[in-house]
Amino acid sequence: MTIDKTAIRNAATVIVIRDRMTTPSILMGQRGAKAAFMPNKFVFPGGAVDIGDADIPLASALTPQCAARIGEDIDPALAHAIPVAAVRELWEETGLILGQKGEWQGDVPPDWETFAATGHLPHAEPLQFVFRALTPPGRPRRFDARFFLVDVDDIASDPDNFDAACDELSHLQWVPLTKARSFDMPFITEVVLAEVEARARDLNAPESVPYFKNNDEESLFLRLKGKTPTYTGGD
Repeated sequence: MTIDKTAIRNAATVIVIRDRMTTPSILMGQRGAKAAFMPNKFVFPGGAVDIGDADIPLASALTPQCAARIGEDIDPALAHAIPVAAVRELWEETGLILGQKGEWQGDVPPDWETFAATGHLPHAEPLQFVFRALTPPGRPRRFDARFFLVDVDDIASDPDNFDAACDELSHLQWVPLTKARSFDMPFITEVVLAEVEARARDLNAPESVPYFKNNDEESLFLRLKGKTPTYTGGD
């Protein structure tokens, strides 16, 4: 299958946080020097939604509030696929399991065979939707990315064991929030990082989710509340 490099791809990114009430840190890794999108940058694990993600069963769904906000301004069919992609990308890029014990029914898709072999089903309920950003025009890749915050206590595997990770991210490490800004990261990662810093010790869902909507006509800063997005100004 040929991928249209000019198309906007839906994506999911996961920010895993640990020791959030004391000395919070987040999991980050470095993209390869030859990567077409954001080479050498330190990022959170994540990637594009695959067509097959829509058919993957979840042990638990997003909370109703997160689901309502995810569902704004998108094809309804994506509401299930996006959190599935978040769990898959976290597994592929870090080897961490966001899952609940359970047996898969029927054939397991190739992309999920290693995850299924751990004896888990993907677990979306702990994912807290905290940010959405559409890559501006003119970039080599464009993504409509949803960022999820998840507490390390909801990870079903050893948070320091990255042995099952693929090689897409190197130098996987827990970065103290107080030192994260010293890393070379994309602008949007810095923006999301500020949101995480503000919410690090707050276990409740945000009152609204920031949405940087950089379309071909204008750049908007919206707030997603689970209904019609609220415009709060922008260029």
